[in-house]
Amino acid sequence: MATNGHSDAKHSVSNRDTNGATENMTEQDIEGKTREEMENFWKEHSANATEEEMMLDSNAEQLGKEEIPEILSLLPNAARLDVLELGAGIGRFTGHLAAQAKSVTAVDFMEAFIEKNRQINGHHSNAIFRQADVTKLQLLPGSYDLVFSNWLLMYLEEHEVQELFCKVLKWLRPGGYFFFRESCFHPSGDAKRQYNPTRYRDPGAYNAILQSSSVPADDDPHTTYAFEMIMSKSVQTYIKLKNNGNQICWLVHKERRREMDNHGFNTNQEFLDKSVYSLENIHSYEWIFGEGFISSGGITTAMEFTTMLNLRPGEHVLDVGSGIGGSAFHMAQEFDVNVTGIDLSANMVSVALEKAYKVDDKRVQFEMGDVTKRQFPLQSFDAIYSRETLLHIKDKVALLSSFFKWLKPGGRLVITDYCCRHDNGSNGWSNQFKKFVQKYGYHLLSVDQYAKILKQVGFGQVQVDDRTSQFLQILNKELQQLENAQREATEEFSAKDYRLLENTWKNKLLQFASGEHKYGVMYAKKD
Repeated sequence: MATNGHSDAKHSVSNRDTNGATENMTEQDIEGKTREEMENFWKEHSANATEEEMMLDSNAEQLGKEEIPEILSLLPNAARLDVLELGAGIGRFTGHLAAQAKSVTAVDFMEAFIEKNRQINGHHSNAIFRQADVTKLQLLPGSYDLVFSNWLLMYLEEHEVQELFCKVLKWLRPGGYFFFRESCFHPSGDAKRQYNPTRYRDPGAYNAILQSSSVPADDDPHTTYAFEMIMSKSVQTYIKLKNNGNQICWLVHKERRREMDNHGFNTNQEFLDKSVYSLENIHSYEWIFGEGFISSGGITTAMEFTTMLNLRPGEHVLDVGSGIGGSAFHMAQEFDVNVTGIDLSANMVSVALEKAYKVDDKRVQFEMGDVTKRQFPLQSFDAIYSRETLLHIKDKVALLSSFFKWLKPGGRLVITDYCCRHDNGSNGWSNQFKKFVQKYGYHLLSVDQYAKILKQVGFGQVQVDDRTSQFLQILNKELQQLENAQREATEEFSAKDYRLLENTWKNKLLQFASGEHKYGVMYAKKD
């Protein structure tokens, strides 16, 4: 949580312990001191309640012209919604929200800001203005459809963020949305600050708090409400005008969950990040597949399958299930295209962003999100590429329909995926294969079923290929390389992890060699 010349406020207080100033302070005293320091910080930067003060940036006007429309475009349609705006400030977004929504309740910590907001937007009869500290804010449960926050959480302690997320879950109606945007890693504004109590967190910290946040349902002791990820991405205005990707926004929604859903985890995302795609597993997969890759064949198969897209310089590619970025970086560098990578795993995206920071290739952008809930504008992409991702998606018809809509005329689609032998679903599967599929949460189609659905949703040119024999060769080669490097693998991980990897590969080989598990490569073109 490094800040501009200072560590966070809690650390600043502990530094003064050496002078004896806070030696005997309780945790409550320290939190009170932190809140006082935060108030003083904003008093210093709210004397005139201007946009420059709000954004702590001398270029606020130009940033606002491009940033506000971008942020609003990421929100669900606010028509007929009850909106709660936290950290509303002088109302940069309040008026825009009030113009659409059924009602807007604008809340801010600073009296000067909320009064300026009232002056600017008080003519909206559906707007309510309230000066309050969000850490003490009490509202009726189930009162709002959308909670909107722009630059607020970075001024709270981590436990305060956790408590606020749980409050938001209570304040939202079922299915309601929560949007927030924060500065991560480092400051963005150029305003001089003698003291800066801001917490520039790693996005992973917010992801972890989102995943762990839940509240019990009133009507069922075995049911909770939790946040389901829709998307998380960098604000493009700051990349364009400041070459800065540290402005990150999130859109999630409130979903009802039973204990047996998602293998016992709050969300499917949490299941992926704490099991299949834990950071430890990602590290071990990359060790086998090669730098930047977590899918079989590594750069070799990436070169083969991306070539099928017939990419041309300047085109825009959507990489669905982009993992840790290997294919995305390869496409940008090899074909001079722009790539948007999307993946539901917070761990995957976190590693991809670290690599993107080192590579510094602005043609490649990553966002965390659920592609089944994400809404891209129609005809946004020239090509869509997906490696071993749709096996996690149950409703493939809906997703492939979205792919068709998102592609421009002439757009190309390449999918590689785990498939099954029978068209009649699990009825023809052996018990062993059923257990295998259930363990990993797969939803499998046959190669022929893929062809039928691709044609059904509108694609004119469809080619599908059973590449199981090629995949078996790749698996055997990878297993041999792993066994030949047993000593290095054991040193890199542990003997236990090595055995787990070896057993995983042997189990995959067993399933594919049985003939029940298939590997498909699908190509389609939008006429």
